[in-house]
Amino acid sequence: MSGDTVALDGPVSIGGCATAPVLRERGQREVFCGLTGIVWLHRKMQDAFFLVVGSRTCAHLIQSAAGVMIFAEPRFATAIIEERDLAGLADANEELDRVVDRLLERRPDIKLLFLVGSCPSEVIKLDLSRAAARLTTKHNPGVRVLNYSGSGIETTFTQGEDACLAALVPQMAEAAPGAAPSLLIVGALPDVVEDQFRRLFSAMGIDRVETLPARKLADLPAVGPNTRFLLAQPFLGDTARALEDRGATRLEALFPFGAEGTTDWLASAAKAFGVSDSLFQQVVTPGRERAIRALEKVRAELAGKSIFFFPDSQLEVPLARFLSRELGMIPLEVGTPYLHRPHLSRELPLLPSSTRLSEGQDVDRQLDRCRDARPDISVCGLGLANPLEMEGLTTKWSIELVFSPVHGFEQAADLAELFARPLNRRSRLSPRMAV
Repeated sequence: MSGDTVALDGPVSIGGCATAPVLRERGQREVFCGLTGIVWLHRKMQDAFFLVVGSRTCAHLIQSAAGVMIFAEPRFATAIIEERDLAGLADANEELDRVVDRLLERRPDIKLLFLVGSCPSEVIKLDLSRAAARLTTKHNPGVRVLNYSGSGIETTFTQGEDACLAALVPQMAEAAPGAAPSLLIVGALPDVVEDQFRRLFSAMGIDRVETLPARKLADLPAVGPNTRFLLAQPFLGDTARALEDRGATRLEALFPFGAEGTTDWLASAAKAFGVSDSLFQQVVTPGRERAIRALEKVRAELAGKSIFFFPDSQLEVPLARFLSRELGMIPLEVGTPYLHRPHLSRELPLLPSSTRLSEGQDVDRQLDRCRDARPDISVCGLGLANPLEMEGLTTKWSIELVFSPVHGFEQAADLAELFARPLNRRSRLSPRMAV
């Protein structure tokens, strides 16, 4: 499948990539679908359940990606669309209602049910928004039913979380007029990382800290003009717009990867809530210095190594900034499915001006550029990793960067290690491969 490649955005940047030309590509893509987000969302939202309305392929994808057994009672399942549904021989809505009734009877702990659309459900034009409204009315007040699309037809896999959180925003109560300002952390973080951030904010005197998603539906916070929010992930464009439409204000910051990014992210909130510089430094300095010391141990392995990012997760730009500035790596090309400039306005100027930026994907052309560049490590999806490894290129699975705890001071060295391990593996295997 051929695609178009267009260079945009003016002259080559001198100080970073803020005004660097962007290679825009529209061609064949190699990405997972948004259903993958269920793998981390179902662990985060303790009384929610994700019901994929899709095919057996959808079921196999989620089951294998999550790595759990059926008897573990996971908080996700698939309502299989059979041939009779596709052929119009059965009423898909009646079938869906029956599945939901059986599910809620078996699992009374469910308070929030997501109907997750897939490629098959969208092909047969199954209106899950109307189904969600119908089922909410039927099962009120015990269960709330929402819907979002996890289809991979036009999206990349992290947009499943964005669609899910955007569906939650209308369910958030209106903040009381005149209420004290609150801070909202937006993006699904592992509980241990979320708790670390809460402790830091509390030590600064910022006590009204909420999260989206909340761990339980009853804890879903209110939102309004008194809400200030920090994005924990760069791929939450729809969610950010939905919150801004409710009057909330986004705080501009680097994303909290590494010592530098985490410090800037915390500083943005501290400034918005009037925290004094002396108190901020007192709270942040111990964690930042621990992160810097831990990163120095990994820097020796990564400094001077080149890296090439295929577009996959939308984490590529902040990760490239972290690897370049704190570990001395050389980002040759940073590809991302979508370059959201407002959310990356502080990240782009910190990339080396020699970095090529690309948006979208034409996989064959990008593979050619990667082969020509021969980077020390290539960050890509699972579908490209094995072929590149066979060609002698060291790879890192981009999806692992979403599954792993990588935000904050305490995880900075763990994030760096994710890039050092493939190089260590290659160096250990090289003598054997030569034989």
